[in-house]
Amino acid sequence: MNEIRKQRTVLHSDANAFYASVETALDPRLKGKAVAVCGSVEKRHGIVLAKSEKAKACGIKTGMANWEAKRLCPDLIIVPPRHEVYAAFSLALHEIYERYTDLVEPFGLDECWLDVTNNLKNPHEIADEIRETVKRELGITVSVGISFNKVFAKLGSDLKKPDAVTEITQENFRDLVWKLPCSDLLYCGRATTARLKEFGIRTIGDLARFPCDYLKKTLGKNGETLWRYANGLDESEVARFDAHEKAKSVGHGITCVADLQNEEEVRAVIVALSQDVGRRLRKAKLRANGVQVTVRDNGLEFHSWQKQLSAPTQESATVAEACSQLFKDRYGWQKPVRAVSVTAISLEDENAPYQPSLLLENKIGEKRKKVERALDGICEKFGKKAITPAVLLCDNKLPEDMKEGVVLPGKHV
Repeated sequence: MNEIRKQRTVLHSDANAFYASVETALDPRLKGKAVAVCGSVEKRHGIVLAKSEKAKACGIKTGMANWEAKRLCPDLIIVPPRHEVYAAFSLALHEIYERYTDLVEPFGLDECWLDVTNNLKNPHEIADEIRETVKRELGITVSVGISFNKVFAKLGSDLKKPDAVTEITQENFRDLVWKLPCSDLLYCGRATTARLKEFGIRTIGDLARFPCDYLKKTLGKNGETLWRYANGLDESEVARFDAHEKAKSVGHGITCVADLQNEEEVRAVIVALSQDVGRRLRKAKLRANGVQVTVRDNGLEFHSWQKQLSAPTQESATVAEACSQLFKDRYGWQKPVRAVSVTAISLEDENAPYQPSLLLENKIGEKRKKVERALDGICEKFGKKAITPAVLLCDNKLPEDMKEGVVLPGKHV
């Protein structure tokens, strides 16, 4: 019997062109054609979410506008997204991975890390078995990276696509990885990449050879982390598939059908989003000690603010009131608003002890809590469409599915 390998072995499996591949698997007529899964133009999400290999060869990129993709490829077949179907395929992928290890950590719907250190099979054998099983059972392909840490395993799955296996080892990572641009490194985003270029750091090798102390001084903890990643020193564990970290925030956001021009229009959106946030807090048995509101203006710039609440809450109305006031106090209206998100932060268990505020406020809170719990029951039984406040009925800037099950703050006590 083979000895259990002492060096950690991590796989990263990435489903190739996931959404488009799923659509092709379900409709064989799409096989070999230029296919793009695109959001709705009417709801202002008219961008490419995924593309087939043939569409990619035409120059089509994720995030590209539908009209631009069509201009590049007149024969492009556009299909609408079916997220519930992709979620089902994602679960099926996880089931295949769990045949080899219980250390499976998702990274989005289409990517997973697997720690196979204690699996007696050769890692290449495991990777090839996974590729063949996914093709046979699901009709899609995956690319697999093999390495001694998570960061390099992910890089490996990106190096050869589609349907390939790449191993990055202690011996070859300098040859394979160091020539790549810094942007290929996990968590090295656009802003960080631009900052690194100011220091003359363009490749992962440049980053690895740069003094760590200076990176830490100028970029903080993230600078040191990226330096460690570049030198193959990532020690982060692959989380067990059934390990769920306690939620740190609960949020919801939308891009509106048309730009929001004033506070009342933004408030209507905040009300709609807050209802969902409150419902999810109550379902998770959590309370929020703070809120955050984030908006994107029509110049695509983000603005975000947060504040602590006077008392923890799981009430939609309280979340909406706090976020509406925060927006009113902080947004300067240089540009109309295109997208809004509401987030409950600093979460705690709903049974955690706390000191209630004023007696009157406490009584009002109890009334709201009873009303919202009753409304939760109605929505659960009859669907979100069972309750719609009048203020949103005539608002043509919200997507239709956001005008359901919403309660105005302060109006139902």
